[in-house]
Amino acid sequence: MKTRFLSLSPAGACLVALASVTAGLQAAVSVSLTPSVPSPAPLGTVVTWSAAAFGDGPGPLWYRFRAAPAGTDLRVIQDYGPSATLDWTATNHDGPYEIEVTARDTSTGESAAMTAEFVMTSLVAGGVPAVTPTANPLVFLYSAPPCDVGSRMRVQFQVNDEPVQSTPFQPCVSGRSMNFYLAGMRPDTTYRVHHTVETASALEDGPALAVTTPTVSLHLPAIDILQPAPFGGILLHSRQGNPPFATDLAGNLLWYYTGKLNAVTRVQDGGYFYSLLGNANQSASLMREFDLAGNTVRETNVARINEQLAALGLHSIGTFSHEALGLQDGKVLVLATTERILTDVQGPGAVDVLGDMILALDPDLQVVWTWDAFDHLDPHRAATLGETCSKGVSGCPPLYLASTAQDWLHGNALQLTSDGNILFSARHQDWIIKIDFANGAGSGDVIWRLGKDGDFQMNSSDPNPWFSHQHGPYFAPGSDSILGVFDDGNLRQAVDANAHSRAQVLQLDQKNMTATLLVNADVGGFSFAMGNAEPLPNGNTFFGGGWLPDDSCNLFEFDRSGNLLYQAHVHAPEVRTFWMPDLYTAEAPAPGVDSVQRCRPGQRPLDWECRTYLQ
Repeated sequence: MKTRFLSLSPAGACLVALASVTAGLQAAVSVSLTPSVPSPAPLGTVVTWSAAAFGDGPGPLWYRFRAAPAGTDLRVIQDYGPSATLDWTATNHDGPYEIEVTARDTSTGESAAMTAEFVMTSLVAGGVPAVTPTANPLVFLYSAPPCDVGSRMRVQFQVNDEPVQSTPFQPCVSGRSMNFYLAGMRPDTTYRVHHTVETASALEDGPALAVTTPTVSLHLPAIDILQPAPFGGILLHSRQGNPPFATDLAGNLLWYYTGKLNAVTRVQDGGYFYSLLGNANQSASLMREFDLAGNTVRETNVARINEQLAALGLHSIGTFSHEALGLQDGKVLVLATTERILTDVQGPGAVDVLGDMILALDPDLQVVWTWDAFDHLDPHRAATLGETCSKGVSGCPPLYLASTAQDWLHGNALQLTSDGNILFSARHQDWIIKIDFANGAGSGDVIWRLGKDGDFQMNSSDPNPWFSHQHGPYFAPGSDSILGVFDDGNLRQAVDANAHSRAQVLQLDQKNMTATLLVNADVGGFSFAMGNAEPLPNGNTFFGGGWLPDDSCNLFEFDRSGNLLYQAHVHAPEVRTFWMPDLYTAEAPAPGVDSVQRCRPGQRPLDWECRTYLQ
């Protein structure tokens, strides 16, 4: 069995920390830590922490930054890498925080650490709520006076008579101000804002404030609404090599990311986003989680992951690829490329074959489970259209073993299924594969393969019912039967130049291994790459993204019978387009399920990373 799942006891973790400090003392590695502004500072202030380290070893020196409210466990924000600076802030509660840097000599493993305290002061003055701008022009920080423990608070905002928008509830914390991001507001618009405290017996509203958003000059693709939506919602547009942005269903700008990344891969409840930043330099190839204001919540890099894989005796990865998503237990699933030189496989003699590895990282971004496709799939089954990748070619990841590789799988999506396993989309195999993950304790064995020549029998009158070179397969929330798929259709297009991509919804019977095609709609052209599907709790399915020949894409929503409910045309390709109820909620809850504040095991409501999850 090649799949690895690992654990480290709290006692073991303490021993590792002590050994690190001891080694640092023996090696005369020293480190200092300096903030860009002195403590204290108002809550939400972005502080740049700069480390300076010296050591007797040959180096180079790498740095890890951790932080937490004082008196709680430190959590990784930026794992080991060459960057000696960290942009950090706190927005949950005022009070003291601890920030730690560890400098480590990568050649000897010797290290030293330093911890500093920084106090964030409340933005509330005289018991009056305050609204403060953030680094993102369309995101504000709303601060309210403390409320009684046992109660909870949220903030509501509205323009004119439009529907009221609400932040998630937060539990009240004794003696600490309450702070919320306000996001989802149009530029150059005035909103009415107030907070509400929910006690055991009543709802108590705070005073009404007015917030006017600024004018935003941003070059975004035009969006044509071809069929208006009969409902509300937000669309998050994720574009390759361009900052993501959000609009309402009429195309009005509501939010955008101000940093640099390749694309948003997934959204997590509470207003958190996962992204990847590719680079041939593995220490600069990043997986990042950030918040609505654009602040980095946690980040790691390929070189750091490869250090961990080497220590476990596993193959290295080349780059993060296509997917990163957060799980409710705090883990992160990440998809990455990996290479092997195989003999007489997919060609004569020595052949470089490009595959995929799935990584499960713990809340501190340490590897706890891996799945290597070379250990679980047959590499003799080549890409169905014979795709290859070469160094420096657009759309290809960095290669490290040869100048050209067989692009065997081209994995492009992951989902945690309702039974705790992984759905893996292998584009170049035309398969969607279910993998035994068992919430981190699984063997990695292939449970089934969905697609042509797979394990399911298709029920459909269509002569070519199966998807090919698909993107974004996704089970409906809480479902193990309704699956949306964006069928790019490259196999059909290879034999029929007039073939179009399709929006598909399948009903799976995993016991009897049958698939029934419920929706099979034309998306208005051939999208040779990109796209996603998102089944919604109301039974509809949203299809987004894709890359049509004129560098555009179409967005659709269909009901279960295939009736078109919404259509828009975006004058740019989009990797994925997510439908969201609001910017705080990744997907609408299934009927009868409420959204609640929940902390991870062992955390207190004060801990910096408590999130809002679905019951």
